Amino acid sequence: MELKIEGMTCGGCAKSVTKAIQSVDPTAKIDTNPAQRTVKVETTATPAVLQQVLEEAGYPATVN
Repeated sequence: MELKIEGMTCGGCAKSVTKAIQSVDPTAKIDTNPAQRTVKVETTATPAVLQQVLEEAGYPATVN
């Protein structure tokens, strides 16, 4: 799935986003792109769960 994260603007943000996703699925495959403010995720977690943890981390996300 691909998520749009408007608040992810740099590498530090991308690390925080990655850490948040890994908190609910440590085996997720994550490809962040701060320049486009997107993240591609291969995970067993539902979009709602990912959006919840990202919101809590300060990076609200929408599903593309």
